[in-house]
Amino acid sequence: MEQLKKYIGTEIELEISDKTKLYGILMDIGSDILVLFDGRKDFYIPFLHVHNIKERSENELTGVQPPVTVGFKDDDHELSYRKTLLKAKGHFLELFAAKNKSLHGYITSVLNDYIVFYSPVYKTVFISMHHLKWLTPYSVPSTPYTLSRKELPVVPLNIPLARSFEEQLKKYKETLVVFDLGEEADKIGLLKNIENNMVKLAAADSRTVFWKLSHLKMFHLP
Repeated sequence: MEQLKKYIGTEIELEISDKTKLYGILMDIGSDILVLFDGRKDFYIPFLHVHNIKERSENELTGVQPPVTVGFKDDDHELSYRKTLLKAKGHFLELFAAKNKSLHGYITSVLNDYIVFYSPVYKTVFISMHHLKWLTPYSVPSTPYTLSRKELPVVPLNIPLARSFEEQLKKYKETLVVFDLGEEADKIGLLKNIENNMVKLAAADSRTVFWKLSHLKMFHLP
């Protein structure tokens, strides 16, 4: 990514998955993640979802001033996706993975290919790292939904965790699960089986629905 480092400190336009466009100052860049500041907050964006990066033309510049500090910057080590997730543990975040929906809360665990996220709305959510489009740290005094620290304690969840997203999901066979925050009715059902990258669900109307596991972004229990 050396060829992109010369743009640190300049305004860029970024297109990521789902044709989403973001604008701001390129604050930092690592082997597999970059940091964009839009004038209000930092976006940590894995390169997995970056489609293109463009310099902003002179008449498109907004005059955004860079912040004094970058949330999870580590001057001693190169920025990376996994290191960012580990440093973000316990910090309040906004996280975007599902279509048109963001999650607010904090990361409790970072495993091989997924994270465990606690949301005051959805409770424990298991999120595939391959589908996390960006995360944004809260400013220090803020909490999701203005909940008090007592109402939203940052503590590790006492649940057994498998190393992979697939193995964790298998723990919930014959359990009602919700995929991708229930963005489609057929993503809610009784988990019957997981085999050859296919997830078998029994939907509300008793029909059998198969989903390709690699296209499922996250799951939680209702």
